[in-house]
Amino acid sequence: MTLDINDMDLLDRAAMLVGTGLMAVGVVVLGLVETLAGEPYGAAPLTNEAGEVVATPMIDPNIRVGLVVLGLVVLAADGLYKLVRATPETDEAENATAVTQ
Repeated sequence: MTLDINDMDLLDRAAMLVGTGLMAVGVVVLGLVETLAGEPYGAAPLTNEAGEVVATPMIDPNIRVGLVVLGLVVLAADGLYKLVRATPETDEAENATAVTQ
């Protein structure tokens, strides 16, 4: 069973928009913000030889990871919803209709 863009309902479109939007914000947007903010580029705070923190990333990496994971969870939940929603009777009826036409 393939899902055509015309066969998508409101929930499918909303899940795709929210899930991919969260991932894009976590990776692309916040990555650009970090790049434009300048160094440090690493995920860990920079320390000097005495062990004092001298620089930290502008946006905590846990926030970026959380947005990406939340986006993946939304997409996975939509996929599970599609699996539960698709019943064998519906698939057989669609196949019978396609064969007769």
